[in-house]
Amino acid sequence: MTDVDALARRDDTDTPAFIAPVAMENDPDALFAGDRGILDAEVRRVLVRILQRRFLSAENSPTEWKLLIEHQQMIESRLNDLFVRLVVDHSRGVAYKEQVRSDELDVPILLKDEAYSRAETLVLVYLRTVFQRESTAGTASARVDVEEVEQTVLTYFAESDGTRASQQRAVRTAIARLDREGIIEEESEGRYRIGPLIEVVLSAETLRELQTWLEEQTTDAARSVGGEVTASGSPDITEGDLP
Repeated sequence: MTDVDALARRDDTDTPAFIAPVAMENDPDALFAGDRGILDAEVRRVLVRILQRRFLSAENSPTEWKLLIEHQQMIESRLNDLFVRLVVDHSRGVAYKEQVRSDELDVPILLKDEAYSRAETLVLVYLRTVFQRESTAGTASARVDVEEVEQTVLTYFAESDGTRASQQRAVRTAIARLDREGIIEEESEGRYRIGPLIEVVLSAETLRELQTWLEEQTTDAARSVGGEVTASGSPDITEGDLP
């Protein structure tokens, strides 16, 4: 028997046919069967929160914010693998995600833009205006009552937008959605604090465009015969990148 034959026989008897998987109890880093992830459990949760939510706020989620800052480079890497960009606004204490888009690269779209409804846009404009006014005056926090939001926003609806009751429901629905997104926070029944997220959602430039549109709509209404005007659609703003 040659040395080659002996080596072959030794390989056949000593080498297993396959590599046996490591049991979870023998792999302390695994979080579940077949786990190939390398992030700690709490960091993975922050990554999931970034994908689930529109924003991550330092004020509302201090523990998750701290983990995000500590592991920002790793979380950014995981998001970049999905063609998603992480934006961290330290001055406002806000983090959010953006879909990467490129004319030079074929990018599969994971996050999609969805336009705000007309009622939501009008509520956002009012909230942003109040926030800007209070900030300029040096007020620490801007607050609004649901009644004052309704009173202002309803003046921009036309008869073709439905009954007054349906218009009020649209405004209340818009407020509820913005509350869920963390743009406003209900402190007591019907009383909301406007958070710094409003500046991220509605930039100063977009606010000016929308205010111009509202002024033009109001002027058209004043000039119309009998005061009846067909409402035009507002300039599109999107609710940002959502899964």
